[in-house]
Amino acid sequence: MSDHAVEHGHGAHAHAIAEDHHPGPAVYLLVAVVLIVLTAMEIGVFYAPFLQAWLVPMLIILAILKFILVAGFYMHLKYDSSVFTTLFAFPLLLAMMICGSLMLLFLYLGRHSG
Repeated sequence: MSDHAVEHGHGAHAHAIAEDHHPGPAVYLLVAVVLIVLTAMEIGVFYAPFLQAWLVPMLIILAILKFILVAGFYMHLKYDSSVFTTLFAFPLLLAMMICGSLMLLFLYLGRHSG
C-alpha cells in the first residue's frame, strides 16, 4: 500500500469521525424551522390581547429558547469541546448576573427615592 493511500485512508477516517460529531443539513433545517415557529409564537404573544399580562415573561422565555438553539447548533457549542462551551457560558453568566443586579438596584432605588 502506498503512503498516499495510507494517508488518504487516515484522513477519510478522521473526516468520518468529525462528521459523527456535527449534524447534517437536515438538523440545521429542523432547527431553522423551530426558530421560525418560536418567532411566530413571539409575534402571536405580542398581538394576543389575553396574553398581555404575561407578555414580558413569555417573550423572555421564547428569546432564551431561541438563544440556546442558535448558540448550541449554529455556533456548534453542542458538538465542540466543553472548553469552548465554558469559555462562552461563563462570561455570559457573569454578564447576566451583572444585568440582573443592576435591574434590581434600579428597581430598589426607584421605589425608595424621594
